[in-house]
Amino acid sequence: MQQEMLIKTQSQSPTLSAYTDYRKYLSDFYDYKRKQTSHMLRPYSYTDFSAAADIKSPTYLKLIINGQRNLAIKTADKFSKALGHDKADKNEFEALINYNQAKDPLERNRCLKKLSDLRIQKKLNQGQLKSEEMERLPSWVYWALHSMTALENPSTNIDVLHEKLKQRATKKEIQQSLDLLIENNDIIVDGDTFSKNTKAISGMNTIPKEVIKKIQAELIYLGMESLINDDPSEREFGAFTIAMTEKEFNEAKFEIRQFRKKLYSKMLQKREESKGEKIYQMNFQLFPLSE
Repeated sequence: MQQEMLIKTQSQSPTLSAYTDYRKYLSDFYDYKRKQTSHMLRPYSYTDFSAAADIKSPTYLKLIINGQRNLAIKTADKFSKALGHDKADKNEFEALINYNQAKDPLERNRCLKKLSDLRIQKKLNQGQLKSEEMERLPSWVYWALHSMTALENPSTNIDVLHEKLKQRATKKEIQQSLDLLIENNDIIVDGDTFSKNTKAISGMNTIPKEVIKKIQAELIYLGMESLINDDPSEREFGAFTIAMTEKEFNEAKFEIRQFRKKLYSKMLQKREESKGEKIYQMNFQLFPLSE
């Protein structure tokens, strides 16, 4: 939110990739155009936007911004024209609309994952991220495969691993992660099985924040899939909503981190004594619901 407020006060056009609410983006774009033309006899108006978008209704943008209407994807193309989007921006804008307007929780998470992927790709195309570095960064699949070293004789067969991960990752993703694990010397391949080579996973110290967001979004999406598809006896989901001071919030973050480290260390010690049976993912989420 602070980033979006900062963008609004800048003299340049709002940056689409900084927004998670397309209505806020449209509002800031309109305010920017109004400020940019405030010295003119006839400042920028909703009518000007409608004309640029080839839309008959002069108040359509206002209705969208105020939440009185949803923006149809077939009309988003016209909006992109008025917003000065290139092809990449247009695709990102449509993905943002789909994310905001999706009603089903699982579909909303799918849209968020797609939006995140598009934004990563845009940064790659713009040279802000390097493709060769991206290919070497560990994904959730990498971590899942590395954790399999604590199972009994994990197979290197891609088809077997594909089924083991409940088809949640593509065979290509699994192969890339397996190759990277071997390249980083994090696993040792012995015939058709593999085992752990080092306790620490390589290449995790300099992950760009955009990639961290992408991975976290994928893990949240996997959690949503589990909520819908897995039997309640095979998962544990709990939550509570409560008011806190900033000091209490920071204390809660500290305690969560300590608990996570303690539990992780405890499970690692157990894996030194015996093999595991399945791979589990544990997520912790703490975030504001209000201003």
